[in-house]
Amino acid sequence: MCYYPFMASQKTTAKNDRNGGFVLGRERFAKISAVEGIELSGAMKKRVRDADRKGLSAEARRAAIIRAHSKG
Repeated sequence: MCYYPFMASQKTTAKNDRNGGFVLGRERFAKISAVEGIELSGAMKKRVRDADRKGLSAEARRAAIIRAHSKG
């Protein structure tokens, strides 16, 4: 599953109580993505800034990404 790095919380090593895993923060995930050769496009960066400015929930952010990539 592809993950939008700016969607992660700011916590870089927060323990996830539900499944015992860890949450990667935006900066850490961006560094990992860069190693893999994955970079955000200008449109993706703008979408993140807009979502941050509007204070969108995770669900609303996902819906915005789906709308941006859906046909029609």
